[in-house]
Amino acid sequence: MRRSFTYLCAAILGIAIGGYSALAMSGLLPGDRRTGGSINLDSWYGDFTMGSEDASPYFRARIARHGLLALANSEAIYFTRAVDDAGEPFRETCKYQISGGPMPARWWSVTLYNSDNFLPSNTDAALSFDASRAEAQSTDGQWTAIISPVKPEGGTGWISSKAAGNFDLTFRLYVPAEGVLDRPEELINAPAIKRLDCEGGRHEEMAWSAHPMFGAWCHNASDRDIFCAAPDYGPRLYYA
Repeated sequence: MRRSFTYLCAAILGIAIGGYSALAMSGLLPGDRRTGGSINLDSWYGDFTMGSEDASPYFRARIARHGLLALANSEAIYFTRAVDDAGEPFRETCKYQISGGPMPARWWSVTLYNSDNFLPSNTDAALSFDASRAEAQSTDGQWTAIISPVKPEGGTGWISSKAAGNFDLTFRLYVPAEGVLDRPEELINAPAIKRLDCEGGRHEEMAWSAHPMFGAWCHNASDRDIFCAAPDYGPRLYYA
């Protein structure tokens, strides 16, 4: 009887672990809104199998879960990012500076999405920054934009985070140049994102710990949110 009970407990534990693993890899856990990816360019995560027949069933489920209509990687490649250069999750109440240079693609854009993977519900008409705006800024390809809920003074570029809550960014490269798919770390100089200030002052340094449920290094981003740096899919924000 005791041995049967042990086998039963082991079977239940195995089913629970397997089920949780499948849900995590498919992006079906409550609050998990990151597409993730195996390629990491300074916290911009991407996966070049997106939109192709090579994508795993788990990754296809994750993309379907987030409502993305991905093009083939010869037409576009995608990266998502959820943290600033200091590793803090993006927040509507903070102001950021995103900057970069020429990109190895015919065209590119950076777009902001809210916690539901939709464009924020505001009327600022400033939810993205792209190659056309960058070219208008300078002749050498260097560009800068501000991410904030209020339009900055002057003629600088602006991405509105109004009504975005805890948001993330999607970086798209359209018709990537030759060699990019083979050597992205070498050829793509991904945009940097510096946090300038936050309402109520800068956030305290994060206290990271191994989370027993999520199997990743996590910290409490707020009273109800848990922010985790998962090894396979990059940073993501879970809602308690």
